[in-house]
Amino acid sequence: MQKRLLILDDDPDFRKALGLEFSERGYSVTLADTVSTARALLDSGEIFDFAILDLRVKSELSLDLLKEIIATNRCCRTVILTGYPSTATTVQAIKNGAVNYLLKPSSIELIEQALWLEGVGTDFNFEASDTQSMTLAHYEFELIEFVLGQCNGNITHAAQRLGLHRQSLQRKIKKGSPRN
Repeated sequence: MQKRLLILDDDPDFRKALGLEFSERGYSVTLADTVSTARALLDSGEIFDFAILDLRVKSELSLDLLKEIIATNRCCRTVILTGYPSTATTVQAIKNGAVNYLLKPSSIELIEQALWLEGVGTDFNFEASDTQSMTLAHYEFELIEFVLGQCNGNITHAAQRLGLHRQSLQRKIKKGSPRN
């Protein structure tokens, strides 16, 4: 029986290439370009053995979707891919049920290995590699991501918890990670 794999990524070229690679490796692949599309698949009763989720899909984080995947199918092994790593999102992804958290770009071999084995992609060490280069802006952005996650993406509540005006928080989020 083919292993069913959900791939969620908003980059169409990357999503299609990843889907093709996994199809050639014998997986039954379903592609989604938004969190809403992936959520609709789950709501329709789709069950997946594996999932590869981009952390940031357009303006949404996929961490809540990860919780929903695990809630509907505890056996689904999920890997989070991101180009914007942070300690807060790594911890939240693992708490929400991800078996691995990989940085983009990652090879197809590493991604497949991460689906099957726990701890493959989580060996990067923010403290060892980034402490000297991280600025206050980096830590601020990590805190914003963490609080947004705690508030289920509700900007108004997150702004209140952070002691910011809603518009100020929106500007900071729109500006994005200072790791670019």
